[in-house]
Amino acid sequence: MKFEGTGIEGLTADLLRLDEIMEELGLVRAGQWDYERVTYDRKFEAKGEVFYLRVQGFAVEGDVGRRDAVIKLLTPLLGKYYYPHGVEYGEDENFPSQIINTSQSLLVQVKEELSKLQ
Repeated sequence: MKFEGTGIEGLTADLLRLDEIMEELGLVRAGQWDYERVTYDRKFEAKGEVFYLRVQGFAVEGDVGRRDAVIKLLTPLLGKYYYPHGVEYGEDENFPSQIINTSQSLLVQVKEELSKLQ
């Protein structure tokens, strides 16, 4: 599921500050990066199922590995995890309303914090 129109897509931020903002909101980058891309995930569990709110971005300047990148964010996604295949983001997936609402609230907070940097 795509969260279109959040105002996040296209925003840019310094990687170190972006890491801080995302971590404060429970979105973890951990090992989800390469030298040009980053992925922040927030895990949700409901009724024995696992879901991930995912915010991805790519470096428009610098290098993620050197921690000097400026990251441009993409459209946030909500996916459902299927063992052992991975996360599916299709529109046909059934997402609990509480997870959708919590995800939307988190994305509003991300946008507010990033707007302070612009």
